[in-house]
Amino acid sequence: MANFAEYIKESYIELTEKVTWPTWSELQNSAVITLVASLIIALIILAMDESAGNLLKLMYKSFA
Repeated sequence: MANFAEYIKESYIELTEKVTWPTWSELQNSAVITLVASLIIALIILAMDESAGNLLKLMYKSFA
């Protein structure tokens, strides 16, 4: 139990004294970058999905 209490104490000290937390503007900038990157990746996946679907439809029409 003493080890657990020491772990909690050290964790608290690390979170309050050693960790550098981002400012509000840094946090907002990171959120915007994440949102834009997510949208770009989603659009790329959509384009790949549509392309594969159209290719399969073309192949099915050719062999049917």
